[in-house]
Amino acid sequence: MKPSRLQDHFNKIHPDKKDKDVTYYQDMKKKYEIQPTISKLFSSASKQDDDGLRASYNISLLIAKSGKPHTIGEDLILPAIKETCQFSIQLDESTLPTNKALLLSYVRFIKDEKICQELLFATNLETDTKGETIFNTLEKFCAEKEIPLNNILSIATDGAPAMTGRHKGLIACLKNKDPDVLAVHCVIHRQHLVAKTLNERLHISLQYIIRSVNKIRSNSLNDRLFNQLCIANDEDVNRLLLHTEVRWLSKGTCLARFYNLFGSVIEFLENKDPELRDNLISSKKDIAYLTDLYKLFNDVNLQLQGDDLNLIKTKNSIAAFVSKLLLYKRNISRREFNNFPNLSRVSFNNDDLLVYCQHLENLHRDFKERFQDVLNMDIPDWVLDPFSNVNTAGSSQLEEELIELTTNEELKIKFKNGYQEFWLQKPISQLYPG
Repeated sequence: MKPSRLQDHFNKIHPDKKDKDVTYYQDMKKKYEIQPTISKLFSSASKQDDDGLRASYNISLLIAKSGKPHTIGEDLILPAIKETCQFSIQLDESTLPTNKALLLSYVRFIKDEKICQELLFATNLETDTKGETIFNTLEKFCAEKEIPLNNILSIATDGAPAMTGRHKGLIACLKNKDPDVLAVHCVIHRQHLVAKTLNERLHISLQYIIRSVNKIRSNSLNDRLFNQLCIANDEDVNRLLLHTEVRWLSKGTCLARFYNLFGSVIEFLENKDPELRDNLISSKKDIAYLTDLYKLFNDVNLQLQGDDLNLIKTKNSIAAFVSKLLLYKRNISRREFNNFPNLSRVSFNNDDLLVYCQHLENLHRDFKERFQDVLNMDIPDWVLDPFSNVNTAGSSQLEEELIELTTNEELKIKFKNGYQEFWLQKPISQLYPG
């Protein structure tokens, strides 16, 4: 940006700061640099005693005494959460078909030396869905249940302005109460945003699919007639699937089902909508490409789910897929379609392949940009294997504790089950707080 334009922007947007001296901005820079980020989680050893495992026995005992399923909710989870020193939460707001705004919160904590997540609460937002309203709802719930806000170690959101707004967003309000809380943009939501990146041609082809599905599924008569046509054509399935934005995995399954029934759809639209039928036929290669691509997206999406997921596994899955995107691009340019079986069975020309290669390159760039914090996260070797990388510790105190830990035969036996189960052992946090 030109200096003159930058100066005009500064005077218009930040008039209250134009008379500040250099020291003020240097202090702001220092505060920004020391705030917690994902990449700093593994950069230095934690100096806080994490007694979050205290809730493990309490949760198990309460559930056993109640004689009820473990899904009974907050009545049993909350007493243990009150004793947990640190835990993470995830918040998401969604509008129901009845126009009611629903706020969901999940809590993630340590239970029986394992990472566990449960539904913390679900409540209606009576008025607006602004960040301050969401924060007030969370604060009110924690106050009623006697849960200190500073027990929240990190919070995951969908990255919406109401959540991440600098001044009145949920995270900003929470940081006013707990400056050390770590804010994370949900990795699954980020992956979903990247998957929506389409050029004009692929977007138009996708709209043809949506129009076709809606034309058949939104009309009960058309749905029944299409069902009978699929039976007559001896199709394996006889119904199309609807796609919803909330259920992100549905786009991949919707495309797969549509492509499997492509012949029956074309036959059905021959008299119902000839123009749409012709558009689908001309876009068949694009539909085949999108079907294969969203199948790959769904595979990654499933890898980013589960109670055992952590930042290390997240980085592994994202980094692998980002590298694979370039591999897919090279393979398609060489007409090798190992990961695009549907595309390999349709006719196309070099211009079509150029469009797909350019799209994969754009996806690769978008992935690297949106997951920059995860991909740049430095994971010390001793975290993955403390018994082989003692000398790589960052400080003398940490190196000393690692030496003691690696010689503890009682703890060492659990390392064969993986690093996560090893580090979640309760004695580790008690004997080696550094």
